[in-house]
Amino acid sequence: MKLNELFHKWIQTVKQWWEKGIIQRTSRITYDVIWNIILFFIVIGVIGLFFVGGVGAGYFASLVKDEPVRSEEDMTTAIYNYSETSEIYFDNDVFMGEISSDLYREEVELTNVSDWVQKAVIATEDAEFEEHHGVVPKAVLRAMFQEVTNSAVKTGGSTLTQQIIKNQILTNEVSFERKAKEILLAMRAEQFLSKDEILQAYLNIVPFGRNANGQNIAGVQTAAQGIFGVDAKDLNLPQAAFIAGLPQSPFAYTPFQNGGKVKDEEGLQAGLSRMKTVLSRMLEAGYINQDEFDEAINYDVAGNLADSSSSAFEKYPYLTNEIKDRAAAILQKQLAVEDGYTIEDLNNSEDLSEEYSIKAERALSQGGYKINTTINQKIYDKFQEVTKDYNNFGVEKVARNEKTNEVIMTENEDGEEEPLVQPVQAGSVLIENSTGKIISFVGGRDFDIAQLNHATQAKRSIGSTAKPILVYAPAMDLGKVQPGSIIADLNVGNYSWLPSNYSKNTHGLVTARKALTSSYNIPAAKVYQDILPNDPVGKYFSKMGFSNITPGQHEFESMALGTFEATVEENVNAFSTFGNDGNFVDAYIIESIENIDGDKVYQHESKPTKVFSPQTNYLILDMMRDVLTQGTATTARAYLNNPGVDWAGKTGTGNSYTDGWFVATNPNVSLGTWIGYDYKQSLDSGYSGRNQAYWAKLVNAATAIDPELMAPSKNFNSPGGIVSRSFCKTSGLLATNTCSDFGLVGSDIYNAKYVPTKKDNSLIDGRYVEVNGKAVIAGENTPKEFVKGDGVAFNPEWLEENGYDKLGDLSQLFPRNNSLFSGVDIPASTDEIKNDGKAPGAPTSLSKSGKQLTWKKSSSNDVVGYRVYRAANPDSKFNLIGNTIKTSFSIGNSNAVYQVKAVDYFGKESNTSKALEVGDFSEPKEKEKEEKEKSNDKQNDKKKKQDKVDKNEKKNNEDSQNNEQQKQEEDKPDNNDSTDDNSDQSTDDKKSDESKQPNSD
Repeated sequence: MKLNELFHKWIQTVKQWWEKGIIQRTSRITYDVIWNIILFFIVIGVIGLFFVGGVGAGYFASLVKDEPVRSEEDMTTAIYNYSETSEIYFDNDVFMGEISSDLYREEVELTNVSDWVQKAVIATEDAEFEEHHGVVPKAVLRAMFQEVTNSAVKTGGSTLTQQIIKNQILTNEVSFERKAKEILLAMRAEQFLSKDEILQAYLNIVPFGRNANGQNIAGVQTAAQGIFGVDAKDLNLPQAAFIAGLPQSPFAYTPFQNGGKVKDEEGLQAGLSRMKTVLSRMLEAGYINQDEFDEAINYDVAGNLADSSSSAFEKYPYLTNEIKDRAAAILQKQLAVEDGYTIEDLNNSEDLSEEYSIKAERALSQGGYKINTTINQKIYDKFQEVTKDYNNFGVEKVARNEKTNEVIMTENEDGEEEPLVQPVQAGSVLIENSTGKIISFVGGRDFDIAQLNHATQAKRSIGSTAKPILVYAPAMDLGKVQPGSIIADLNVGNYSWLPSNYSKNTHGLVTARKALTSSYNIPAAKVYQDILPNDPVGKYFSKMGFSNITPGQHEFESMALGTFEATVEENVNAFSTFGNDGNFVDAYIIESIENIDGDKVYQHESKPTKVFSPQTNYLILDMMRDVLTQGTATTARAYLNNPGVDWAGKTGTGNSYTDGWFVATNPNVSLGTWIGYDYKQSLDSGYSGRNQAYWAKLVNAATAIDPELMAPSKNFNSPGGIVSRSFCKTSGLLATNTCSDFGLVGSDIYNAKYVPTKKDNSLIDGRYVEVNGKAVIAGENTPKEFVKGDGVAFNPEWLEENGYDKLGDLSQLFPRNNSLFSGVDIPASTDEIKNDGKAPGAPTSLSKSGKQLTWKKSSSNDVVGYRVYRAANPDSKFNLIGNTIKTSFSIGNSNAVYQVKAVDYFGKESNTSKALEVGDFSEPKEKEKEEKEKSNDKQNDKKKKQDKVDKNEKKNNEDSQNNEQQKQEEDKPDNNDSTDDNSDQSTDDKKSDESKQPNSD
């Protein structure tokens, strides 16, 4: 500034002092004498000024020599670069709140600030604001004099413009150099900033103490809302005066303590006294009259203070933390790139990452950003309400260390240690399939209990939810299996690892569809090991957003059962791939970020990644539909208010029952829920049903708010290339007549590229018998009564090809509760049995136990069965009463005698076993003997009588014959004719002996 201008300013200052009577009031010297003295000193001062001016100007120049000449643009940018709290918005521009910060500030236009505030600030902080050009010389001189003399009272010498320069461009350092630069820059700022612009900047910059929540605040709008609960434009005179007085000593004058509690009466006095000072200056400056002053003085400030309110963090702790973290991560990358670094540089350097993480958090808390999110407020609020009200998560448990099983202790309010009791925690995420928008989530049941976000941060074993995304969908995409493929749910086959099923049972030959629907572990392990050489983790799993995949996990067989740990967000995001035609879209919450000027510095762009073919995608969806209709998730469907919606999903259980999952997708969205203890203890039985019911309640709640989103009327569309084919249920190959005749034909849908082309070779015509526990095709002479089957058996070559011949009990191949396989019964072998020409050895150790006749098997190796004989008593004839392939036979409890014969493959029959008498035969024998003796006596008497009669008859006959012979001899001629002597020979009837050996068929 030129010397003549400084001189002019000096004259004006002195004149003002005089006109205001300052000089007159402070001196008893007469006006004339004073004026003459003043004129004398003015003349001396002017002379000295010309002498000292050069020295002073030189000194001033030396103080500011290092200060660069700032452009208007640079200074404007610096002045308006004050921190402003960033704001968060729900979807559709619904305000959520401010990001937690050390200092809360909201910018406001001057037109939206009460005139009372503007006048109060000017009257208090810069009475000559409208007249000066950035600096008031008298104030500067006064401040310099006070500083040099170390005055106890220091009134300061800064205009509003100087205060802006100090806060926004320079520092709070107390030095002549800083003051000189402040003066220089203040005068420069006045050249291109209007008074309104300067006042607006000041009102948005200065701190105003604390608000009703105990938060540090800056800016008049934040102060008006935080102290009196009104906007800056609605502040009345006393409120404006109170706020205008705060910047001089914000924390001394603020009415609130650190926690937000109102200060006591004594603590409020400093602020009230300062308010009166402001009102006095407004009265002195003519901004208010005496009546307005008197009314404002009596205003009840304490009675009109704002009530504390819930901040965004207090109302949405999980959500605001998540948004802040994600927004900071976005800004971290942007700031690093702006400084010339790459994302790779950031990822590879911990120091660089930490540096820009700090910068991003600072920018976020002070930059006044507007963060637009994908979260639907109504659905989010409802999810929290459902979670709070749901009372069936499970019981609380004393927390134990996962490795040592030791009880975990915690300190109670009294400072005493006690066992930590943990509830079952919950996490859930709702994602829009086509865009990846996270519409809502549940971070936990109570933030005060657990601050860990169980939706986005807690990594847990995903259990059987891995089966569709890592096993069956990749296997179908590779053409290894299709829904109708047959897999043996048995511990058989050339596999390095086979787990047990959840139920500990096996289920024989099942389709891939059935294996997934019922969540069998053994088939999943087999399929996964079959495709492991194709690297399903790298080719599919890693494309669906899962993080922290280690190199070893590409080869772990156990990955098939979900030993991999992931967040709920990651797992649901992977399932949303199925809901988006096999294309993965990374889930996100931050839609866009706008800077303080309203310019978008970030806009999310969804980039789909193809994972599965449309055909594979539809097939796995169709299989997972069955999980809800007839599989492990029927409970979820039962609780749905809209069961007709096309949901497809999968349940899952973590290691040792520590995690319960259900994740499902429909044509619009995917929703998953998880429950478990933070310290990974086992859940109580029924956990899966409880989790499914919780899942359904979330679906129902969201559907009531947005039915178009949650309950689409359309179903998943079948793409081209899907065909329906029949298959044989024993092999999964094309059905033959033999398979069809026995009702073993199934039907399913296939990718047209991978339909079966070979005919079934698992069944062959033939009858069979069991030899030494092994089924063997019957021979020509094999007795029919021991032959099974109606001419159909499993093909031994097929059995050997699949390793089923190693099964000890081939009936394990039969699916449980499937009567269709009764026509096949037990498979047969064509192993040739050599004929040794000998009858088999007889059974031994015949005995009776209960109603069962039992014996030890024949010692021969070609026995196919046993024949059982019975006689009424030891002297009666034995008759065949039945046959069996076992070594027991049901006979009841009646008296009888039994014998058993073994029969071999060639039809030869063994000798009989020793007879077993069942019952008491002693009394019947005595009676029979007596009756026989009586019968013999009668026969003897009869015989005697008959002999006597016969003797008499014989004598008579002999006499007659002698007479006749004598007569003949008397009549006989002399020649000697030879004749045959024909004598009658009487033959007694002979009773043939009844054979003691039974007849054989």
